[in-house]
Amino acid sequence: MKPTSLRGIANRAASDKAHRFQNLYGLLNVGFLLWCWRFVNLRAASGVDREDARSYRENLQENIEALVAALKGGWYRAKLVLRRYIPKLNGKLRPLGIPAIADKLLQIGVSKILEAIYEQDFLGCSYGYRPGVGALAAVRDLSAALRSGRYHFLVEADIRSFFDKIDHDKLIGLLERRIDDKAFLRLIRKWLKAGILEPDGTVHHPEEGSPQGGSVSPILANIYLHYALDVWFEETVRARCRGAVYLCRYADDFVCAFQLEADAERYYKALPKRLNEFGLEVAEEKTNLMRFSPVHWKASGAFEFLGFEFRWGLGRWRKPVIKRRTARKKYRASLANIREWCRKNCRLPKDKLFVKLNSKLSGYNNYYGIRGNYESLQDYFYHVTRILFKALNRRSQRRSYNWKGFAELIKVFKLRKPRICYSF
Repeated sequence: MKPTSLRGIANRAASDKAHRFQNLYGLLNVGFLLWCWRFVNLRAASGVDREDARSYRENLQENIEALVAALKGGWYRAKLVLRRYIPKLNGKLRPLGIPAIADKLLQIGVSKILEAIYEQDFLGCSYGYRPGVGALAAVRDLSAALRSGRYHFLVEADIRSFFDKIDHDKLIGLLERRIDDKAFLRLIRKWLKAGILEPDGTVHHPEEGSPQGGSVSPILANIYLHYALDVWFEETVRARCRGAVYLCRYADDFVCAFQLEADAERYYKALPKRLNEFGLEVAEEKTNLMRFSPVHWKASGAFEFLGFEFRWGLGRWRKPVIKRRTARKKYRASLANIREWCRKNCRLPKDKLFVKLNSKLSGYNNYYGIRGNYESLQDYFYHVTRILFKALNRRSQRRSYNWKGFAELIKVFKLRKPRICYSF
C-alpha cells in the first residue's frame, strides 16, 4: 500500500497547482525506504562498489539505517556511476549508467515523491515512464486519433541524445516551480553531477545530462519535457493553430498531427527553436513533415513509432484504414536477438530450452500482437522456427532432426504460436 505521506502529497498537488512543497527531504526515512525496497530489481547489475541487491538485502535494516544516518548527518555522497555500453542496430552504442545499490534505492524514494507531485501535472499526451501508462496505450490512442479523420498532416520527431543534453541548471529551475526544499534539490543535483566511471577506468564529471539507467532519470526526463514540449504545445501551439492538433509523446519520441498544412509547417519550423531554449536539438534524420490523410491515402507517407509502422491502406470494405505492422528495424533486431539467444542456449535440456523460448515468444506477442499485425507475427514465428531448427542441429556433429521430426518436437513442447492480444 502506498504510504499516507505520498497520498497526501498527491492530493495537495492536484488541488493546488501552484503549491511549492517543503520538507520532502524529511520523508526519506527508514520506514519509507524499506517500503521503496520492494521496487528494487534484485537481478540488476551491481555498481562501482560491486555490491548487488541480494547482498545488500542480507542486512537490509542496518544498511538503510546507515544510509538515512548519512542523509540526516549531511555526509551522504553519491558514488560513481558505472558506465556500460549496449550495442544499437545502427552499429552505435547506447550508454547506460549503473548506480550503486544504495544510491539506486535512494533514487527510487525520490522518484516516488516526484511521481506523487507531477502525476497531477503531467498531461494526457505524455505516456513514457509513468505508472499505468505504457507504449501500447500510446499506440492505441494515436491510432484512434489518426483514424478519426480530423488530421491530414503529421510531424514525427526525435530529440538527439536527449538524456545526454539535459541542462542541469534548467532542470533544477523547473523543479523549483513545485519544490521549495533546498536539501531535496541538492540531493538530485548530486546525482546529476556524480562522476561516471568509464570501462577504461577514466572518470569524468558531467556538466549536462542524466545517465540512462538511474532510477530517478526517467521521472526527471519527463519533468523536463513536460515543460519543454507538452505545456508549450497545449498552451501556445494549440492556441495559435487554426485547425485541430494532437500530440502523442513517449519519452523523447513524439508525433504531432495537424488538420491544416500551414499549422504543421509553422510547428515544424518552430520546434527546433523551442528545443534549443532547453539545450536540446532535433535529430534531423528522424524528424519529418508528411502528409498522412485518409482523404489522400495513396499519397500519404508512413512513419514508425514505438516499434510499429503506421500507414494508410484499404480495408475490407475498400475504405481507408490505419495499417500497423512491426517496424522493419525492430523486426530485424528481434530476429537477431533470437538468433544470438539460440546460439548461446541451444545446449540446454529441451524442456528448459522451450520454456525460456516460449517466454520470449509470449513477450513478443504481448507487445506486437495488435489487430492487423498477424502477418508480421506469423512471419516472425516462421523465421524463429528456422533459427531454432538450425541451432538444434548444431548440438552435435551429426544432424539431430529433419523437418518432420522437428515438427513433432514443436508439437510435443508446444512452441508458442502467434496470437493477437489486442483488438484496438
